[in-house]
Amino acid sequence: MLRDPMKRRSFLAGSAAVAALPGAARAQKAQDTLRVTWRDAVTDVDPYRNSLRTGLIVSHEAWDMLVYRDPETFKNVPALATAWTQVDPTTIDFTLRDGVKFHNGDAFGADDVVYTIQTILNDPKVSVPSNFAFWSGAEKINDRQVRLKLKAPFPAALEYLAMLTPIYPKMYREKVGPEGYSKAPVGAGPYRITRVNGSSSIEFERFEGYYAGAPKPRPAIKTLKITELLDAASELSAFIAGQADWIWNYNPDQFDNLKMLPGKLAMRAGSMRLGYMQLDAAGRSGKDNPLTNLKVRQAIFHAIDRNAIAHNLMQGDSHPVDAPCYPSQFGCDQSAAVAYEYDPAKAKALLKEAGFADGFTTTLYTYVLPAFPAAVQSYLRAVGITLNIQQLQVGAEIEKVMAGQTPTNLGTWGSNSVNDVSAILPYYFGGGSNDYAHDPEVQQELQLAGAETDPAKRQTHYTAAIRRVTDQAYWLPLYTSVTQYAFVKNLDFKPFPDELPRFYLSRWL
Repeated sequence: MLRDPMKRRSFLAGSAAVAALPGAARAQKAQDTLRVTWRDAVTDVDPYRNSLRTGLIVSHEAWDMLVYRDPETFKNVPALATAWTQVDPTTIDFTLRDGVKFHNGDAFGADDVVYTIQTILNDPKVSVPSNFAFWSGAEKINDRQVRLKLKAPFPAALEYLAMLTPIYPKMYREKVGPEGYSKAPVGAGPYRITRVNGSSSIEFERFEGYYAGAPKPRPAIKTLKITELLDAASELSAFIAGQADWIWNYNPDQFDNLKMLPGKLAMRAGSMRLGYMQLDAAGRSGKDNPLTNLKVRQAIFHAIDRNAIAHNLMQGDSHPVDAPCYPSQFGCDQSAAVAYEYDPAKAKALLKEAGFADGFTTTLYTYVLPAFPAAVQSYLRAVGITLNIQQLQVGAEIEKVMAGQTPTNLGTWGSNSVNDVSAILPYYFGGGSNDYAHDPEVQQELQLAGAETDPAKRQTHYTAAIRRVTDQAYWLPLYTSVTQYAFVKNLDFKPFPDELPRFYLSRWL
């Protein structure tokens, strides 16, 4: 039910001859250009105007932040700020680094930091407002010092500054405007963006003026070119044909085949990402939606064999979890979650109790690889639920979700690599456009947790939220993600558990 490996192997076998062309994998080393190909197009490279993982990757290549989180230790170290002081529970003062230039030559200073914070707090096009909702503003103390103010105490503030708060160049962005900035962005990171071609490609060049003392190294590879394709088959074909040096998130069933190709490497690494199924308990997609019935939602949870999906589809060391968060995140109390074992008989009984003994039909919207929604569709069909699948590009699916138009949706979420549940629970249950529960009890617990500095008390509120979310069967964690990478053998590339490829750390062998 879950696999068709022979079909996928035949595709690779038919393409493998192209990969053996002399020099195909070595050509771009000679050009000192790393060619990356992925499927999730970054429709707006402004780091605050997209919520995609690919957009986050671009931001860490071309922008720097006040703080840098070491990918090995997860320790926050100085970046654009050289030091910081917690003045009081809601005030942090930062000392800024001298000698930093943006890609256009403008000098970095306090005005840029204040402008960035004030802009993202007031820009209606910021894609994930919950990432910055804890800030109340920023003040300039002098040219080399700024004060950031919190609405309430928020222990994870530095984590967000390190991962999600790239600094705008004030003078340049004000001059070109937000739309002009998206077409020709400027940051202070190790790579500068030289070309943005709609949603099909982004080109970078090593920034020779990158500041001394940065926690990121000066890139060893001069040029980075990202090509954005529409489908997995095109992505695989480009890699096999020697037109791409690096791909990821391909179908796991291709892993063994890619490992055998000459001049190529395939690698798996666990990541801070969950695959999930979200149900419209709040009736946003229609008040007559059967999913507003708790027993229907519980039936769906019992109908799906999550172990089989994790082991047979995601593969590697993937496994299901019960809480709607990644186990390593602070606040992710797995023991508080209500567990739903695979039990089709119980699912049928619950449907009958809910008045749907003959089942019903609904629609699932998704952007994940087709094998995953097909498996869910098959499991639900076995208990009498007909699931129509709408397979969309990621941007289109996100628009549908945010507009409240999806009875069910299947997706993945990596918490923007923030190792704290504040990066996932408020996003899906905090009352925003991604919330299909609209549960005031959950929202209150999340608000209390977000304003609490005592770790034990903060944990208590997150535990209560997790217990309520799982008891009401709002959001089903299907599997922990295992990222599949493939790249040419003469590329030194290292993955990290936060699922953030750092191309500025790569080099040619």
